[in-house]
Amino acid sequence: MKTFVSYIRVSTQKQGRSGLGLEAQQQAVTDYLRSHGGDLIGQFSEVESGSRDDRPELHKALRACRLKGATLLIAKLDRLSRNRRFLMELADSKLNFVA
Repeated sequence: MKTFVSYIRVSTQKQGRSGLGLEAQQQAVTDYLRSHGGDLIGQFSEVESGSRDDRPELHKALRACRLKGATLLIAKLDRLSRNRRFLMELADSKLNFVA
């Protein structure tokens, strides 16, 4: 069975405190798994700007995917990064991800 690691992110403390952005992303992850199948073996979340690529929880999620051969599962591509270079490098890597 395919394995996944989820990563969810909001940009501001206000979004993080409200829980609305995180809850909606978590629901999208749950819906994807329910419709496509697979096991969620790790979950990472943080409150950080998408313009920064040095996010600790993102790096933990990517490391977990590499170590366990899992696919990174994100609710929307802009939750992963807004940096095109970072996204292209990730797309060119051997790490699989689904948005």
